[in-house]
Amino acid sequence: MWKWLVGILIVLVVLMGGGAFVVIKSPLGAKLMGSMDQDGGGTEVRLDAAELGDLIRTVSAPGSIEPKTLVNISSQVSAKITALPFREGDQVRVDDVVVRLDPQDLVARLDSVKASLKSEQARLTGAEASLINARLSYDRLRQLFETGDVTKADLDASEAQFLGAKSNKQVIEASIEMAQANIEQAQKDLDNTTIKSPIDGIITVLNSEVGETAIVGTTNTPGSVIMEIADLSEMLVKAQIDETNIAPVAEGQGATVYINAYDDREFRGKVQKVGLKRQVAADGTGVFNTEILLGLEEGDRLYSGLTASVDIEVESFYDVVRVPSQAVLDRRVEDLPEDVVKGGEHVDSTKTFARVVYRMVDGKAVATPVSVGPSDLTHTVILGGLEAGERVVSGPYRVLVGLKHDQRLKDMDAKKETQEGDSATDEDPTDEGADPAPEQPDEDSTGEDDAGEDGPGEDAGGGEAP
Repeated sequence: MWKWLVGILIVLVVLMGGGAFVVIKSPLGAKLMGSMDQDGGGTEVRLDAAELGDLIRTVSAPGSIEPKTLVNISSQVSAKITALPFREGDQVRVDDVVVRLDPQDLVARLDSVKASLKSEQARLTGAEASLINARLSYDRLRQLFETGDVTKADLDASEAQFLGAKSNKQVIEASIEMAQANIEQAQKDLDNTTIKSPIDGIITVLNSEVGETAIVGTTNTPGSVIMEIADLSEMLVKAQIDETNIAPVAEGQGATVYINAYDDREFRGKVQKVGLKRQVAADGTGVFNTEILLGLEEGDRLYSGLTASVDIEVESFYDVVRVPSQAVLDRRVEDLPEDVVKGGEHVDSTKTFARVVYRMVDGKAVATPVSVGPSDLTHTVILGGLEAGERVVSGPYRVLVGLKHDQRLKDMDAKKETQEGDSATDEDPTDEGADPAPEQPDEDSTGEDDAGEDGPGEDAGGGEAP
């Protein structure tokens, strides 16, 4: 009887072994084994080598696309619009007529001031005659006064009459000059009923239609803008740079421009103008208005008013040691090992924090104090404490936050390569790892045969029991 029990136990062991093999080879089993391997081999981290390269420090700012040359066309006289030869989107050249206004009222005004001029000229003729007569009378009475033939009162009255005639002539001459000025103004207003384009460009906005009245602006009331003409061959990015970042920005610096409407393309530009007066943005922050001239290729046409952002290149570094910025960490000096603090020339023991990177040496994390320089969006310059080619821990971030000196580590990239190799081996039809599945029944059957052979012997021997 006990032989039967041994046989059954052997069968169960074989079945359990085969099931375990199947589980291990399944995705769930591989994940479980990977987890066990991680717990026993250290924390998985991503490693990157410190490399020699270039780094460009940038200042970023939002902005919008605007034409370099933009002209608002307004009327200098109040009159009804009678013609708009061009429509929005049309190309115009210098001196092309873009607006015609009704000249009727202005023609009448010009005729009126011309008539006023003729009237004043006629008055001047009479004034000149009166002046001549008054002068002759005064001269005659002065001679008679010298001979005693007239009194002093008669001479004074004649002198007063002469001076009045002279003054009247001067008033009329001034009126004539005023009338001539009015004629010039009326003629200018009449000429302004025909508005011509001052630049070569495109009509980007048309605010008025034929039949509407163009309004002239006053001190308190802005005038109506009939249209906008822009030269779209030269475009600017008008950016607002935060006052905390404005110091290194200067004219002539290069810039990369990202336009939201063209997410698959980067544009190059150059800083053309930096505002000298602090402005207040809509959110209350202090900004400086800066203009970046875009370098457009032939045939490029950008829409005015597009939203954009710029990265202005304020400083460049060449052939420097750099690492991913995430790899540079702040650690309390008191939390670093004593040998790292004392032996590190890049640790200032008088400060609370030190900048460190973690190298992986013999499977452990080694805190390495460093001196850092400027950073861009992805990398940081290492001025000292690290050589090019040394590998540092660059992620994951959740691991970097709590990473400690002497903590056991494992390169996750190396593990991936190993897993990929194992996966390729599993997929090979000639792999021996695929053999146990078909062999398992043989082992089971063998166990059962052994148990069966022993069974009859036991039966034969145990037949005496009854």
